[in-house]
Amino acid sequence: MLRRCLTFALIVLGLMAGPVAAEEYPSKPIRLVVPYPPGGPTDLVGRTYAGKLQEMWGHPVVVENRSGANGNIASQLVAKAPPDGYTLLLHASSFIINPHLYKAPGYDPFKDFTPVSLLFDYKLMVVVHPSFPAKTFKELVDLAKAKPGTINFASAGGVGAPTHLSVEMFKQMAGIDLVHVPYQGGSPAVNDLPAGHVPLMSNNPSQSLGYIKAAKLRALATTGSKRLKQMPDLPTVAELGYPGYDVGTWFAVWAPAGTPKAAVEKGDAARGEVPG
Repeated sequence: MLRRCLTFALIVLGLMAGPVAAEEYPSKPIRLVVPYPPGGPTDLVGRTYAGKLQEMWGHPVVVENRSGANGNIASQLVAKAPPDGYTLLLHASSFIINPHLYKAPGYDPFKDFTPVSLLFDYKLMVVVHPSFPAKTFKELVDLAKAKPGTINFASAGGVGAPTHLSVEMFKQMAGIDLVHVPYQGGSPAVNDLPAGHVPLMSNNPSQSLGYIKAAKLRALATTGSKRLKQMPDLPTVAELGYPGYDVGTWFAVWAPAGTPKAAVEKGDAARGEVPG
């Protein structure tokens, strides 16, 4: 009798567990949290990635913009989400930088997250408004030395963003004083540049090239060790007398720590589909 009861119990448990075990990931909509406002480079990458995942998986991938604190708000949100693969974070390199700049960022990138996919990386461009007096990078440095603390520069994401730190690093190397004007994201900053509200920025090439072609911005240099393919005549900062200067950023996808391996591997599958 006891054996029959045990057998029956095992059969019932098997029937109950069967649908769950057979359920493949994903089986419902996925939330992709982006830490900056709509229209910026991170948002563009996020929506491209979400579109590829949706196309591959056949389930909606909803982009949720949670800007603020240079991405810390979004990171905190995803760190506390259930580790089931249905909440992902797309962040730039600020994700790793922030814990070194903020006393209480609200997350640990290594303990609270599982890496899903590195999508791509890129270098920045130093761009200015057409009315800015300096026509070359050398003239920018000379002007900054002649008028210290009078030239503003924008950053996308706020304190600690790559667009901020790239300028801070150069300020130290060149011995100049520029004034930081932080923005919540790339789109608001780039909107203010052509409008002349801020004269200078170290920015994403994809956001800047259209304005440069339309003569609404002027490029002075690129921050990488090599020249950009899109603008082969544009010199690097290193070439212009600052050897060793090489700054850029990257975009990656993260999931809460403990997310199943199958979900992580599927999330990485769309990596090659996102244009760099």
